[in-house]
Amino acid sequence: MNEQTPSREIRTITNMFQIVDVLMKQDGAQVTEIATELDLAKSTVHQQLSTLYNNGYVIKENGEYHVGLKFLTIGEYARQRREWSGLAKQMVEQLAETTNERAQFFIEEHGRAIYLYTAAGERAVQANRQSGELRYLHSSAGGKAILSRMDRERIEKIIDRWGLPQETDQTITDTDELFDELEATRERGYSINKQESISGLWAIAVPVVANGEVVGAFSVSGPRHRMEKDWFQEELPNTLLGTANELEIKIEYS
Repeated sequence: MNEQTPSREIRTITNMFQIVDVLMKQDGAQVTEIATELDLAKSTVHQQLSTLYNNGYVIKENGEYHVGLKFLTIGEYARQRREWSGLAKQMVEQLAETTNERAQFFIEEHGRAIYLYTAAGERAVQANRQSGELRYLHSSAGGKAILSRMDRERIEKIIDRWGLPQETDQTITDTDELFDELEATRERGYSINKQESISGLWAIAVPVVANGEVVGAFSVSGPRHRMEKDWFQEELPNTLLGTANELEIKIEYS
């Protein structure tokens, strides 16, 4: 009996997080919809939602449950916990203004890339990316920039856990090809994403390395017809490298 209790508790917690994920993906849902999506008993879903509601983590509007703003407090704490977070935000906004494209700052957690900050310049395309969103490391410029500063053993563990899912017909799905790409990234100092995550979208990124550890990556993305010009491989890399170097210095000497 004692051996079953932890398993039941873990299952309960897992169900709760899955319910929150469904609420986000569906922009609100009812008990029956969630139960069907997750193949759970309606009584289980109702109990979980009641717990979340009573603790202020979900709200109810027009018969549907939605994620509550209490999660915002947790997310902001996680983001601001890094002393240099505000600097990264300012630099992303400056990159967006300078390039007129979409700029991002990525970090890695649990083998996935996460948008810490995003900003849109005047010509930026709407790529449906927002702060807090999870990405695969192998198919994004920022993710590959981060991977390029990891050792092979760590990268292999990430691949074992998440695989190399194909997002477009340009996505790298072969391990050897990925390691070749990461080696090229290390040699030139920046990574390139040519339609590997979104068709028609190109991106370039540079890692931020401070105190011997990769802490994240800056990237700029835009439509192919603008990004395939000379500035993509001449001016933009220097702009990003300068931005990354500035943040690295400020982190190391703060």
